[in-house]
Amino acid sequence: MKRIVIAISLVSAVCLYSCLQAPASETKNKDPRKVQTRIGELEFSHAFEHGFPTEETVQKLYDEMDFQRACQAYLWGLPFVSLAEWQKEHEEVFGANDGDFVIYTSYKDKLGILTANATTPYVFSFVNLANTGPMVLELQPGLNASGISNLWQRNISDVGAFGPDQCKGGKYLILPPGSQMPDVEGYFMVRPPSLNIGLGFRALMPEKEKGIAWIKSLQLYPYDQKDNKSESRFIEAEGRDWSHAQPRGMAYWERLADIINNEIVQEHDRVMMAMLKPLGIEKGKPFNPDERQIRLLTEAAQVGEAMAKATTFEKRFEDVYYNENTHWKYPMVWHWTHETEFYHQLDEMASYTYEAIGTNEAMSTQIPGIGQAYLGAYKDSEGRWLDGSNSYKLHIPPNPPAKQFWSLTLYDVDTRCLIKNEQQIADKSSRMDLITNDDGSVDLYFGPEAQEGMEKNWIPTTPNQGFFAYLRLYAPLEPYFERTWALPDIEKIN
Repeated sequence: MKRIVIAISLVSAVCLYSCLQAPASETKNKDPRKVQTRIGELEFSHAFEHGFPTEETVQKLYDEMDFQRACQAYLWGLPFVSLAEWQKEHEEVFGANDGDFVIYTSYKDKLGILTANATTPYVFSFVNLANTGPMVLELQPGLNASGISNLWQRNISDVGAFGPDQCKGGKYLILPPGSQMPDVEGYFMVRPPSLNIGLGFRALMPEKEKGIAWIKSLQLYPYDQKDNKSESRFIEAEGRDWSHAQPRGMAYWERLADIINNEIVQEHDRVMMAMLKPLGIEKGKPFNPDERQIRLLTEAAQVGEAMAKATTFEKRFEDVYYNENTHWKYPMVWHWTHETEFYHQLDEMASYTYEAIGTNEAMSTQIPGIGQAYLGAYKDSEGRWLDGSNSYKLHIPPNPPAKQFWSLTLYDVDTRCLIKNEQQIADKSSRMDLITNDDGSVDLYFGPEAQEGMEKNWIPTTPNQGFFAYLRLYAPLEPYFERTWALPDIEKIN
């Protein structure tokens, strides 16, 4: 027995010694000046700890630094570029000036708006306060969901139910940054930290005509003309071809560089501004990238968008599921200020503003019976991405927790705008004449062809194109907040 143990011990020792000794050929070929990394081989004048990077390695490292920075800058700039693109389209496509309103009511009008609600009319205006000085927004009483934001999509002031006017009407005085004007009696004071602002309104009246009438009662004019104000100018979108989706390729960086040069740099963005400088984007200077910068920026725009798609459609944030047994997620996983105690919500804002537009307190309400709530679905009940080639069914259980109404809208993955189809149908809502079940529930159908007899409840899809869905609850009620209203998954059917 002892001989066996000794023999085993000797064999083990020999094996251990052999494992610790590298083959002579490997030892001879190993060069301490070269380091293998995820970006390839890096070479130094001596062993890594004691050597300097070679000229080739220096260039490789700078290219990687700038590429990584460009990818992160892409994500950081998504809210900025999206709203700046809308401002450009506002001026160039619709011929709107500072303070002019553009009205979007039809399916075609809204094809350019990221995840627009197809049910309610929209109206938008942009103002560069450097051009206009203090501005007055005057509105009449009426049910609406509205807000004033800067181009970072940071809410400056809610208007409507969550605003100080509480849908009762009133006047807002909007001052340029740095203005020392004291509060003026009779006005709700708004002091944005930026020059460019967007004013967005959705009329929520059940009757479309009343909503349009309320929209056209809006007034926006310079404060110094308050005693002799002119009528506001309203422009109908009229189905023109436009989009404020972030442009692709170099056009993304051109829009970012342009708006940086026409805006105030915020204190919390100074680090990112330092990262943009080697890429040719610098406040106060024209954007004239060289061949190397163009190459890196073009690739980073593609990789950055891929990253945006990942963080949008496969969110990795905490508590993102409405119910852990389904695939419905909260599209909005941010605080309406975009800030937490210790950090700015960079990924959360990139995720949301790649697929949608606009943030304010009303859109992230925690108060039953007021504001709006949103749920997004990107996969079916089996965890497969939604595909326009397939047919699907969604069962809306009885008593949806919405005091005002609910709507279900489909969007194209490519544009993140209303799904395109010949029928010009992108949504169904409780304000429509839908076929209902005996218990008050509703079955909706999505697919290239309608289910026989269910045409009223059908939203057409386009084969070989991905899509996703938003369920909106206007004035959500307790069962939504308590998650006791069980919304099932979208189910693939034959």
